[in-house]
Amino acid sequence: MSGSPLRYAALSIATSLVVLGLKLTAWKVSGSVGLLSDALETLTNVGGALMAFTMLRIALQPPDEAHAYGHGKAEYFSSGFEGMLIFAAAAMIAVEAVPRLTDPQPIESPGLGLGIAVLASAINLGVARLLLRAGRRLHSVSLTADGRHLMTDVWTTVGVLAGLVLVVLSGWLWLDAAIALLVAAHVLFEGFKLISEAAHGLMDSAWPADEQARLNAVLDRFRVAGEVDFHAIRTRRAAALRFADFHVLVPGDWTVQRGHDLIEQIEAVLAGEFERLIVSTHLEPSEDPRSYEGRPMHRS
Repeated sequence: MSGSPLRYAALSIATSLVVLGLKLTAWKVSGSVGLLSDALETLTNVGGALMAFTMLRIALQPPDEAHAYGHGKAEYFSSGFEGMLIFAAAAMIAVEAVPRLTDPQPIESPGLGLGIAVLASAINLGVARLLLRAGRRLHSVSLTADGRHLMTDVWTTVGVLAGLVLVVLSGWLWLDAAIALLVAAHVLFEGFKLISEAAHGLMDSAWPADEQARLNAVLDRFRVAGEVDFHAIRTRRAAALRFADFHVLVPGDWTVQRGHDLIEQIEAVLAGEFERLIVSTHLEPSEDPRSYEGRPMHRS
């Protein structure tokens, strides 16, 4: 499958609805609170997929007068929203599971329930892998978050199924509720990670250390002792876009044309090194003390 991120988001919505129906059916035929917890987590997938689709539509809009840097950060709202939905799912799972610890209920038709859950998990696995690949290729925060959410759902189902097998083999009915609570703890951890990553994105976090090292390696190629240097290097990301800004220090007797030509060369090399990069530079005379005012000299 190829094309717009919106096509992948639409596929995620359709998949989540189908899988939710299958898991609710598995719970109905078995009465397992573990399978119910699995279905409740899938319910958050539906909400997350709808949010991802909505935020992607906004993020893909071109820059306008009110949003000169584009709308890419809308994708972080999708990621954070999915994390909050996961928190809600964990609370619903706990509400259903805690009473079953002291009042365990028998599991009916476990074979049929397990079979339906396996089918649902296989569908989730295939779509999750597709979304993760598309998210990396298209640099989409929303698709990556959605894919990770579906993978969490897959592992949740695997845990629930393993637990149900133990319940059937051992006869320990309380184990069904205990597994549901473990599922709740697991999805809480995943939800925290999604919210944390969304917050970092909205707060203009710097590039990862390896990307900063690549940026500085490019700048080092243009550094000339006593002639060309850089400082006030800053980086940030906004979903698929990277931003970098820095000051370029050159001798004050250089012509404007010579300084401009140098910056053009630097930006051309950076464009080849980083995809979707927007660079802002400021040319300064190295002899002027004011060139070092405002921001401390540092390497990002």
